[in-house]
Amino acid sequence: MSMNAEQYRDQLLALAPPGTALPKELESVFAELLLAMADEQARVDGRADDLLNELDPRTSMELLSDWERVCGLPGKCSLSSETIQERREAVELVLTAQGGQRPAFYEEAAATIGVPAAVEEFRPFRVGSSTAGNSLSNEPWTHAWRMRGPEETIKPFRAGGAAAGDHLAKWGNEMLECHISRLAPAHTIVTFAYGAE
Repeated sequence: MSMNAEQYRDQLLALAPPGTALPKELESVFAELLLAMADEQARVDGRADDLLNELDPRTSMELLSDWERVCGLPGKCSLSSETIQERREAVELVLTAQGGQRPAFYEEAAATIGVPAAVEEFRPFRVGSSTAGNSLSNEPWTHAWRMRGPEETIKPFRAGGAAAGDHLAKWGNEMLECHISRLAPAHTIVTFAYGAE
């Protein structure tokens, strides 16, 4: 908790040497001079408190562009008309991404950008393990998979995370496709489908 100017003035008065040349009364010229100097100390103290918010990209405002620079944003998956909320989420996504090859990793990655999606894997047809009615897929399908998302993704305005002038909602699945394609292993082929089968 930061101190105000009066608290700093009181500290400076307590540190002043005793004597009639430096009176301790709050109405004295000396106390008024210390109050003027204490204004700047209180301002700097308040800015130090503001810095604590800037240390976390989820609450950053002034240093958000620095966080983006460190994370290599905006990248190819960033939209040019991003809101403050989306910019913060993009930074957090880069900082917390760990990687993986299991379907659950990609489903969680989709969930972090607000899209409930599921991974569908293709299995090649094999005599003995496949049955009549299974789709015939050949060897290239071993490395293919599909990400199935909702028909339309709606991203609502979030109080505290968005700013005045931001849209109340956004629609679209472009971010899902870009984000998952960027995370997908290089040897795989990812396709996207939306809505029910």
